[in-house]
Amino acid sequence: MQLEQISVVCESDAVRERLPLASLLALAAAGFLTILTETLPAGLLPQISDGLHVSQGLAGQLVTVYAVGSLVAAIPLTSATQRMRRRPLLLAAIAGFAVANIVTAIASSYAAVVAARLLAGVSAGLLWTLLAGYASRMVAPHMEGRAIAVAMVGTPLALSIGVPAGTFLGAWVGWRISFGIMSTLTLLLIGWTCLKVPDFPGADREKRSSLAEVWTMPGIRPILTVTLAFVLAHNILYTYIAPFLAQSGMVAQTDRILLAFGVAALLGIWVIGALIDRQLRLLTLGAIILFVMAVLILGLVRSEPMAVYGGVAVWGLAFGGAATLFQTASAKAARSGADVAQSMIVTVWNLAIAGGGIMGGLILDGLGSVALVWSLLPLLIASFFIVRSTDAFGAR
Repeated sequence: MQLEQISVVCESDAVRERLPLASLLALAAAGFLTILTETLPAGLLPQISDGLHVSQGLAGQLVTVYAVGSLVAAIPLTSATQRMRRRPLLLAAIAGFAVANIVTAIASSYAAVVAARLLAGVSAGLLWTLLAGYASRMVAPHMEGRAIAVAMVGTPLALSIGVPAGTFLGAWVGWRISFGIMSTLTLLLIGWTCLKVPDFPGADREKRSSLAEVWTMPGIRPILTVTLAFVLAHNILYTYIAPFLAQSGMVAQTDRILLAFGVAALLGIWVIGALIDRQLRLLTLGAIILFVMAVLILGLVRSEPMAVYGGVAVWGLAFGGAATLFQTASAKAARSGADVAQSMIVTVWNLAIAGGGIMGGLILDGLGSVALVWSLLPLLIASFFIVRSTDAFGAR
């Protein structure tokens, strides 16, 4: 019996030394559908507005409601579900998207669609808190960064390929059928998750981490601060990229410019996935430096189309692996409290999205589109010095 137990342990360790791609890609697919569910209405506002008989402004609030659901739900849901087994919890989050997208596809009432979008946002808040911790538990500690990078690859894929494809599909077959197709894909993902994603126990009562405990852990607050500043800088410009391009006469090329951003982001996440387990600190500093370079290019040479494409590509390269960097750092800092730390990252991330929209709008209205890009420098410089001055991203 003892020899059998030793054999099982050795076999388990050997499995953890390999990268379980089928399982990690299921997590990536969940992230892909999450981002697509979040952003698809933005590309289909005229159709949704006509279909629900509301203004485009009200149709646009379907994105806001989703973000609010994620923001409000992430921390309390994570705290309440720490003891639950992980796979049923993951399946519940994915099922929330299936229900929300089905309701969106068939509802004739704006209020019903708003409620569905709120449910989708709540599901997203829960799912994002699970992905990094789930991926890291599938592999040995020295492979955690790579596992998280694979699990997070769905985000840049959705932004670079999924959103344009979904917008095209919606214009072709209608927005309701688009959401129906997403519901079907979500049901297929549930089957994939049942077959390929392992289950893990929740935290024991004595190992549960409270929000206050995780907040006071060394490194957590610097990581959250850098996450807020970096993502806020990104969203100030990304949200208002069309007005920024308009002053260069390139607004008609917005879709191609965002495609360049997405392709570069994919390259960024590949590089980070390959090196993150050895160079977390250096990669984080490198991402900030690249973002600063992009700001300088876009600010100083914005009248040259090729320079704009180059600057946006450098920006995409910097941002592509940002979620992986911050989630890996927080998971390593929090250890047994990783899921709670991820809920904090999700909350801060959504605050940065909302803050980027508000601050960017104020800057655009008050100072003009050129000021948008220069407003990012203080946030990025502060991020750089925080990373340099702390061990939260690895030893100095």
